[in-house]
Amino acid sequence: MSDTIGILSPGDMGHTVGDVLRQNGLRVITCLVGRSARTRALAEKAGIIDVPTYRQLVTEADLVLSIMVPAQAMSAAAAVADALLVTDTPLTYADCNAIAPQTVRKLGEVITSAGGTFVDASIIGPPPRTSGATRFYASGPALEAFLALNRYGLDVRSLGDEIGLASAIKMCYASLTKGLTALCTELLTAAEVLGVSDALTAEFRLSQSALFERMEKGLPGMPPKARRWIGEMEEISATFEYAGLTPRILSGAADMYRFVSETHLANLPPEARDRFPTLAELIAILAGQLQPRT
Repeated sequence: MSDTIGILSPGDMGHTVGDVLRQNGLRVITCLVGRSARTRALAEKAGIIDVPTYRQLVTEADLVLSIMVPAQAMSAAAAVADALLVTDTPLTYADCNAIAPQTVRKLGEVITSAGGTFVDASIIGPPPRTSGATRFYASGPALEAFLALNRYGLDVRSLGDEIGLASAIKMCYASLTKGLTALCTELLTAAEVLGVSDALTAEFRLSQSALFERMEKGLPGMPPKARRWIGEMEEISATFEYAGLTPRILSGAADMYRFVSETHLANLPPEARDRFPTLAELIAILAGQLQPRT
C-alpha cells in the first residue's frame, strides 16, 4: 500500500487515528475545506498535513478513511467521487462512520460508480490512544488496503466480503452503549423531577452498583457528544426498522440526546474535562430544563 493515508475528517476520533498511523510510519493528509478552527487545530496537533483540494487528496493517497458524523458521510463520499471522476486515479475509500447498512450500501455505490474501491468499516471503542482499546471492523470484496493498517498501529478485523456487515455490528453495539446512556440519563432526570432521586441513587448503589458507577463516570462527559449522537441513534433506528423491528426505542434515544444538546453543557469541548459537571449536577441541570405536566 501507499505510505500516504487520507483522513476525512480529523475530529475527535479522526485526528487520533491519524496520529497513530503517523507515529507508525505513514504520511497522513486531509482536506480541511469548510472545517472548523478546532478541527484544524486537532489536525495540526496530530501532524496531519492539510492539502488544499479533494483532487490532491485522492491523487496523493491510495486509501482514504472517512471518520465523521453520520449526516456528513454521504456529502464527503460525493466530494471524493467527484474528485475521482476528474483525476482517474485508483483509490480505496473506507467509510468508518456510524451509519445503517442500507445507507452504507448506497454510499458505496457513489464511490464505486466513480471508479473507486469501497470498504464498509466501523469503529468500536474510544479514540485509539491505548493499544487494544479500539477495534476497526471491515467488510467488502476488496479489503487488502484497509487490512494492511494492522501493520501500522490499528486493530482491523474482517467480517467478510459483504458490504453492510461492518456497519451492522456498529449499529447493534452502539444501540447498547449509547442507547443505555440515553436511558440512564432519562431515568435519572425523571427521578429528580419526581422527587425520588436520593432514594433511587441509594437503591442503585445497593443493587446495581456496577451500573451506577458507570453512570457516575460516563454521563458527565456525554453532553459535548450529544449532538453527534443524535444522528447515530437515528441511523440505528433505521437499521432496526430495516430488520423488521421497532425503530422507536432508539428514536427515543435520539430525542434524549436532542434534549441534552439544547443545554449549555453541549457547547463544552470534549477535552474540557475540568469543566464537566458531576452526575448530580448534570441531572439537576437537565431537570431544570423540564416543564412537568400538571
